[in-house]
Amino acid sequence: MPSKSETRVITAVATLLLAACGHEPGGPPPPPEVGVITLAPRKVDITDELPGRTTAFRVAEVRPQVTGIVQKRLFAEGSEVKAGAQLFQIDAGSYRAALSSADAALKRAEAQAVTARLLQERYAPLIAANAVSKQENDEAIAARARAEADVAAARAAVESARINVVYTQVLSPINGRIGRTLVTEGALVTSGQAGPLATVQQLDPIYVDITQSSTEMLRLQKQLASGDLVKDENDQAEVGLTLEDGSVYPERGHLKVSEVSVDPGTGSVVLRAVFPNPRRELLPGMFVRATLSRGTRAHALLVPQRGVTRNPKGEATVLLVDADNKVAEKVVTADRAIGSDWLITSGLAAGDRVIVEGLQKAKPGSPVKPVPATGPVNADATLRADTTKEVAKR
Repeated sequence: MPSKSETRVITAVATLLLAACGHEPGGPPPPPEVGVITLAPRKVDITDELPGRTTAFRVAEVRPQVTGIVQKRLFAEGSEVKAGAQLFQIDAGSYRAALSSADAALKRAEAQAVTARLLQERYAPLIAANAVSKQENDEAIAARARAEADVAAARAAVESARINVVYTQVLSPINGRIGRTLVTEGALVTSGQAGPLATVQQLDPIYVDITQSSTEMLRLQKQLASGDLVKDENDQAEVGLTLEDGSVYPERGHLKVSEVSVDPGTGSVVLRAVFPNPRRELLPGMFVRATLSRGTRAHALLVPQRGVTRNPKGEATVLLVDADNKVAEKVVTADRAIGSDWLITSGLAAGDRVIVEGLQKAKPGSPVKPVPATGPVNADATLRADTTKEVAKR
């Protein structure tokens, strides 16, 4: 058992410790500290983010239009080619011979046509004097017509042979980048074959096919009609791109067309946007995320996601510190995620003190000691919002 003097010393030490803790012996504990942020309006760019894939603006599969042996390949794989540039040379010997034969047949037909014309012209005055029979005159007229028809047919044969000679020079139908060749010199190719010799793709500009639900498409159409979507000088909705590595594509595009039907299996529809691609950064088949700007909110209220919870009804709620430093619970509308924050569209006002730290110590109606939150708070003047984390139903 401690002595009376020891008991007095212990009591005095306990009294000092209790005083240091901020309350008298037997009094209530001090209110817990909670970290709060004071809401202030911010400027926020509202955007919708949707998945998409890049598609070449034009695609031309180069096929031979005549049969023959490939003699030369006249391009470098992966290079840019111009429309009309020669890509392959097919052996043209037999086609030049056919052209020469057609030329000779044309000259023969023209000579026969001259004979028939002269005969018919000679009979013309004689028929009036009954120097030749009407039948002979009719046969002369018919012979001249046949000769003229033979000349026309021969000229068509010459043109066909000349076209075949031209087709031995396989030309690029469009401007673009040509891929790897699928044949080599010495290969036999045939007219209209299934496999292409090479493929040329126009990459500037380039399409981005964006997939979205039909419900979202209806909403976008309404936003375009109401002017909520930011438009360019051609009155088309502007589109931005985020690449596969997370970097932002520097060029801006615009919506072009949408698919005319909805996929019944997925309930989705494809929108097509057009982007300039001068540096060929975008290649066909790349996965991208397209961002459609829906405008700017100049006085948006943002609350860190760690400060928003859900009640049993599924409603978004926050805890506030009122003027008496007591905790109050508020039901809010969390419209969408913006980085690590929620965009609050109703339930809060500028100047409200929202608890974001020490939530487990804050009970509605209980007193607290508010202190500035120590965690990171996004203080950028302008933020971008997307719908990838948007709350579906509130």
